[in-house]
Amino acid sequence: MANAVVRPLALPKGRRVLVISDIHGNLPFLQGLLKKVGFSGDDVLIVLGDILEKSTGGLETLRYLMDLRKRYTIHFVQGNCDDVTLGFLSGAWPDEIAAKYGAFWGEKCAWVSMAHQAGIDVSSPKDFAAARQAIEKGFPEELAFLRAMPTILLHDDYLFVHGGVPREDGLEQLVARQCMKNDDFLSQGRNFRRWVVVGHWPVTLYRPDIPSAKPLILPQRHIASIDGGCSLKADGQLNALILPQGPGEDFVYVAYDGFPVMTAQDDQAPSADPLNIRWGHSEVEVLELGEEFSRCRHRETGRELDILTDYLRQGPQGTYCLDSTDYLLPVKAGERLAIVRRTSRGALAKKDGATGWYRGELK
Repeated sequence: MANAVVRPLALPKGRRVLVISDIHGNLPFLQGLLKKVGFSGDDVLIVLGDILEKSTGGLETLRYLMDLRKRYTIHFVQGNCDDVTLGFLSGAWPDEIAAKYGAFWGEKCAWVSMAHQAGIDVSSPKDFAAARQAIEKGFPEELAFLRAMPTILLHDDYLFVHGGVPREDGLEQLVARQCMKNDDFLSQGRNFRRWVVVGHWPVTLYRPDIPSAKPLILPQRHIASIDGGCSLKADGQLNALILPQGPGEDFVYVAYDGFPVMTAQDDQAPSADPLNIRWGHSEVEVLELGEEFSRCRHRETGRELDILTDYLRQGPQGTYCLDSTDYLLPVKAGERLAIVRRTSRGALAKKDGATGWYRGELK
C-alpha cells in the first residue's frame, strides 16, 4: 500500500485562508458557499478532499476546481473518494468489489460516469479492462490532477489531511489510505501540537443528542473537524472554516445549505434530552406505521419517537432510518430559520448548523 505524500505548505500573512471538505460533487453548494463567503483572489483556499463520488456532479465539480486553480490560490488534499477512481484504474480494488460499488452508486461513481461517457458499459467485470483503457485515454487531465494530490499538507502551525493521522512525526511512513479513510477520528483520543484540520467524518455523527453540521473545534486537542454532510445528509451543508489571522483570534465558519429561509413568529424553548439518530446508530422498530409519521422505537437507546415515514428503509439487519431527531430548536420570534422540510406537525429547520423541529408559525 502506498505511503502518504506529504507536501510542505506556506501560508502568506495577511491573506484569509478558507478550508472546505467533502463537496461530493455538489457544485451548486460549492458555488453558493464561495459566493456567500466572498471568495476572491486575495484569499487562499484549501480543499480537504472528497471532491468526487456520492452525487452525479463529481466530474463537473472537479473540472470547476481545476479551472478555478488557474486563477486563484488553491491547495488540494486527496480524499478517499477521490482515490476511488485511481484505485479502480490501478486494479487495487478486486473486480468483484468494484462491480458491487459501481452497481450501487451508478452515475454517482466517477469511474462509472467516465466509462459511460467513453461509451463503455461497466455492468460486468468483463468490461473493466476496456473501461480502464478508455478512461485513461479520455480523461488525462482529470486523472493527472487527481494523481498529483498530496495526502497531507504540512504547515508550521497546521496539518491538513482528509481523514486524520496518528501522529505528527514520520508522516511519510504512514499509509496514505489510512490517512484518507480514518473513520471516527475524534473518538481516538489524540492530541496534537499543530492544529490538525480534517473532513471525512460528518460531524453530526459525533453527536448522540443534537444534530449539528457546524465545524467541531477542539482547542485542547488542536483538532478541527469540518465535514458538514454535504450531499450525504438531507440537512447537510458545506462548511468553510476560516483560519485565525493573528494571536487571540478564533476560528470562524460560513456555511451554505441551499434551503429557503423563513422568519419564526413564535418563541420556542428547546427540548430536554433530545435524540440524534444517525448513520451507524439508526436501527429502529416500527411500532405504528403512518402515512406521514411513524411511531418507532430506537433499538440502541430504547427511546420512542415519531419518524418521517419516508425516512424508513430496509437493510440486511432490518429496518433503519435516515438521520432523524425529536429535538425542538430554541427559537425567538423574529429569528431566521433554514427550512429543511415542512410537515403537518411543523417544520424541520436549521439554526446555526443545528437541525430540529419548530412548531410555531413561519413567514
